[in-house]
Amino acid sequence: MFLSDFRKEFYEVIVAQRVLLLVASDVDALCACKILQALFQCDHVQYTLVPVSGWQELETAFLEHKDQFQYFVLINCGANVDLLEILQPEEDTFFFICDTHRPINVVNVYNETQIKLLVKQDDDLEIPAYDDIFRDEEEDEDDSGNESDGSEPSGKRKRFEEQILLLKQTLFPSPPFRREILFDYEQYEYHGTSSAMVMFDLAWIMSKDLNDMLWWAIVGLTDQWVQDKITQMKYVTDIGTLQRHVSRHNHRNEDEENSLSIDCMRIAFEYDLRLALYQHWSLFESLCNTCYTSASLKLWSVQGQKRLQEFFADMGLPLKQVKQKFNSMDISLKDNLQEMIEESASKFGMKNLRVQTFSIHFGFKNKFLASDIVYATASLMENIEKDDPGTDNFIKALDSLSRSNLDKLHQGLELAKKQLRATQQTVASCICTNLVISQGPFLYCYLMEGTPDVKLFSKPVSLCLLSKYLLKSFVCSTKNKRCKLLPLIVAAPMDVEQGTVIMVGIPPETESSDKKK
Repeated sequence: MFLSDFRKEFYEVIVAQRVLLLVASDVDALCACKILQALFQCDHVQYTLVPVSGWQELETAFLEHKDQFQYFVLINCGANVDLLEILQPEEDTFFFICDTHRPINVVNVYNETQIKLLVKQDDDLEIPAYDDIFRDEEEDEDDSGNESDGSEPSGKRKRFEEQILLLKQTLFPSPPFRREILFDYEQYEYHGTSSAMVMFDLAWIMSKDLNDMLWWAIVGLTDQWVQDKITQMKYVTDIGTLQRHVSRHNHRNEDEENSLSIDCMRIAFEYDLRLALYQHWSLFESLCNTCYTSASLKLWSVQGQKRLQEFFADMGLPLKQVKQKFNSMDISLKDNLQEMIEESASKFGMKNLRVQTFSIHFGFKNKFLASDIVYATASLMENIEKDDPGTDNFIKALDSLSRSNLDKLHQGLELAKKQLRATQQTVASCICTNLVISQGPFLYCYLMEGTPDVKLFSKPVSLCLLSKYLLKSFVCSTKNKRCKLLPLIVAAPMDVEQGTVIMVGIPPETESSDKKK
């Protein structure tokens, strides 16, 4: 069931309990987790944190801890499957689910006892009516016959479970329209409001929202945009919501004595360049390894490299300047850089090179864009350089979101640069060697074992990012207009010893709806 008052129905229920946090392996989930951890720290809530990266890990974590916990909080997992069917919990076990994945499973929606959904009410959910999918013709007769005997809540639960059983039958012979209703509801996968934003709203309602929490909400939203999980319109709408909070916080902090101290934290809204990590890299490297610019200029080809040289010439930027670190560029060039790039980019067909975003200053030296944090945190979370278990990477990624761990954040930025270089080189290789094959209703690409840097793409977030870059670049490179209407499936070796493969499906490049997959 949906909760209407998160403070009363969620936080005040768990604040005096021991809680198990099950957190998915994505940046938005990490940010939501950080906000909830900060709230728990304020109120001395006892909790255990377990990262999960799939249904098998979720089930294993639940079985290991079900005897010690009664209350479970799931972040970015659990909403779009029948959780009670998978986990088979006791009747006194309760699940609070904050998940961006849509559509939400109808059994979770209409279970009023154990499943509690933390979902923003303004999200367009289009849940089928209860009567359309559960109610029987016979039930009306049963209800009229049982009115006088005062049925107990256990009887209600029994009836609900019987209705769920009906729903799960593979065929719905009576009435057939149930199948059509469920098919229409479940055929597309999409994403709702960022979980980090939902958790920040909870903190705001309780007047416990801090600047750090606001920044984590911003990073959670930016992760959805970087991963192409939400539409541009949804992104701009949510940016507007967060901008109001930023203005409120900045106004509140104006009178504080430490507003100009060396360890202060300032968040600012700005229009900035859509170039990955350019303030921590060289402008040349950033342009070459950003999907939007690389695909628009077709940098995998000789002609594309010539267009890049023409692009710099049109801006009047010497190669010596653009190939050195951004921080080392002449100040006179940096001051007007955004206007120069935007003016020249429109001549080269790149009209959307500026984007609304937020930046953060730690003291006087460190400045980061929200997208920088997303790339760094995701790279730390899926780091394969050391044989650390997944839990260690998860904790490092979680720690990198704290301003007290800037060394880990800088380590993540270096890993992200390596990841972006490998992604663009792999995209160029796939296009130049014709590895993207049209298989009728979809496009297909398999990264063979032995491909350079193929290990980097054995993780879901990295492979998703590669797939999106590859599809955009392939659509820009091909003359076949039909390819713009086809989805892409990419497969890569996951574990060579076990012979497993990881696969990702990406919707068509021309798809503008948020309901994509």
